Amino acid sequence: MEKEVLIHVQGLQMLEDDGQEEPIEIVVPGEYYFRNGSHYLRYEEIMEDLQKPTINYIKISPRGMEVRKKGPVNTHMVFEQGKKNMTLYSTPFGTLQMGISATKMELKESENCIDMKVNYSLDMNQEHVADCCLSIQAQTKDPAEFSL
Repeated sequence: MEKEVLIHVQGLQMLEDDGQEEPIEIVVPGEYYFRNGSHYLRYEEIMEDLQKPTINYIKISPRGMEVRKKGPVNTHMVFEQGKKNMTLYSTPFGTLQMGISATKMELKESENCIDMKVNYSLDMNQEHVADCCLSIQAQTKDPAEFSL
């Protein structure tokens, strides 16, 4: 796959309290490289009400996925099937302690596309708040090859 890619991120949180779903979706240009058996992605994300972008670094391998955010939002989330990982999620408005327990992970790799889907349980401050799914797809910027 080429270095310059389009990254498609879809997320869905099914909230415990009221059963509502909160979807998010972005498509952004980014960078890709492959090293030591892992796929790496980097992209910038502009969040509402924040002036500076948050830089996202994603590492994907058959063993799991890591998402690092640096900037106004800072975190290091680790997704490993069958294991609960704790992290801090820092924003300009405060810091939350999160627990992430991946329940299903599916990685599809091809010459021009990487597609990682993760289902996980999300805890905040030691309480279950949502069941979530996250899909991250990176593919070449060539319009003939691009599909969502």
